[in-house]
Amino acid sequence: MRERDDPEVIGRRVQQLRTERGLTQRQLAEPAYTPAYISTLEAGRARASDEALRHIAGRLGVAYEELAVGRPAHLATGLRLRLTEAQRALADGKAEEAAAQYAALLTEAEGHGLALEQATALLGLGDCALETGELSLARDHFERAEARLAGESLPSRVPAVRGRAVSHYLAGELRYAVYLLESTLDELNRGGLHDPDALLLLYASAIGPYMDMGAHARAAQAAEFALALAPQAEDPALIARMHRSVARTLLAEGRVAEADASLAKAAELYRQLRLRTELANCHWMRGYVCAQDGELDRAEAELRLALDMLSETRAALYRSQAAVELADVLHRRGRSAEAADLLNGVLGDLSSERGAVHAAAAHRLLGIIAEDARDTEDAEEHYVRALSLLERAGAAGDLADLCRLLGDLLRRTGRVEAALDAYRTGLGHRTAPGTTTLGPAPAQPPL
Repeated sequence: MRERDDPEVIGRRVQQLRTERGLTQRQLAEPAYTPAYISTLEAGRARASDEALRHIAGRLGVAYEELAVGRPAHLATGLRLRLTEAQRALADGKAEEAAAQYAALLTEAEGHGLALEQATALLGLGDCALETGELSLARDHFERAEARLAGESLPSRVPAVRGRAVSHYLAGELRYAVYLLESTLDELNRGGLHDPDALLLLYASAIGPYMDMGAHARAAQAAEFALALAPQAEDPALIARMHRSVARTLLAEGRVAEADASLAKAAELYRQLRLRTELANCHWMRGYVCAQDGELDRAEAELRLALDMLSETRAALYRSQAAVELADVLHRRGRSAEAADLLNGVLGDLSSERGAVHAAAAHRLLGIIAEDARDTEDAEEHYVRALSLLERAGAAGDLADLCRLLGDLLRRTGRVEAALDAYRTGLGHRTAPGTTTLGPAPAQPPL
């Protein structure tokens, strides 16, 4: 709660409310105070005690907060209800509509000094911006939310930290995303702040950047901790997100059936909660799992469903990323021209600052398609672009394979020294993946 207004402001407020109700200063004062005290208070020459303000509020028939800070009764409750409505609009895939609601609620909460409600509105605006792919705007909203919560406990600030980390991750800044998540985990665990929801949110969010950086051991450990924390967590949407993230580590370990089962649990929770974009992303991930297991028919069906759902919710960045996965499946099914058209159609939505890892994947696949068509010049150009994107992002998990492709191409075209340089670069990224880019692992939770 913000501090009380100045005596002059409170005095004018008391006088206005007293006049509106047709009360004299004596009627307002008795039996506890004198008319002279009310006169001095209304003139702003006295700072009323909390006890006096509560007495006056009772006589005026208003809440104490309305006198102290000008806040109408039940305002915070009403704001929270409307914040829930905005959250529902976002869950239905109406990001632009939800953003307008959150912006109006933020202005109202700022006008009444409601810091927690301001932070909630800013978190919502950040999530809307993530969905529409406006990563810089999302990062700004999450930073402002964290600032509003500066006086609150660390667990309450975790959603804002996680939002910042995700915006950096989607922008291709993997190392910084991991730094944000790991340093917060370390602070929580070392400080004994073992909030299950906060810890689960951070561990689940770390799996993606860990995998892209090639830090598979840390990803597996994060998944292990997340699964252990899940029974203590209270937020079903958070548990669903955890199952979706854990599926990546299970798949990397060759545990395809378990990965599919984990995604099935996530999808069911998303259906119950009616979270359309999250459900679409779950279909996207299931398509990826099917593709890795060689079930290309099912993979294409899941990915096309994901694309349709993401188009409906206008989640442009996520749709472009899912399209890259679908193009890979189409290429593997012998439909390379269709795959190339799809990739060229979405590359404009991806860049080094927006979906860098998937932008690199798109260039890598276009390079392979060009090689198949014996267009070595075009293939080399795509491989080099992909290499630049992955190096900037620190995505060691894919760099080694890309260096092999580029090296093979250079060797076949007679540039042996350049090919050796490419192979050496790839070998450097294969050496203990993750250990050269990540510091010591964060403290572990007590499980």
